Amino acid sequence: QVQLTESGGGLVHPGGSLRLSCVASGFTFSNYAMRWFRQAPGKERELVASISRTGLGTNYADSVNGRFTISRDNGKNTVYLQMNNLKPEDTAVYYCRDDEGNWGQGTQVTVSS
Repeated sequence: QVQLTESGGGLVHPGGSLRLSCVASGFTFSNYAMRWFRQAPGKERELVASISRTGLGTNYADSVNGRFTISRDNGKNTVYLQMNNLKPEDTAVYYCRDDEGNWGQGTQVTVSS
């Protein structure tokens, strides 16, 4: 069965960095585009970044463009989200999702001084 497992979240000061990982299993990872979403308390889940099957195509929300980088390693069935210059408004639960609509359980990111 399909499984997506996120990790790498935590508490970080403003201006700090985190790298999230999402390990996939149960499907042919390299056949699917992947996406990172986030959901802050009291807000709707929003798309943060997406990456094509090969990794050559990426897209970002305006709010994170220039600060976040999505990448993937098809040999490791893993998609990453490198987050730099984090801001308090980046605080949220971060989820990965595949093209079939399967979600991971999420990882909490808290940006606070």
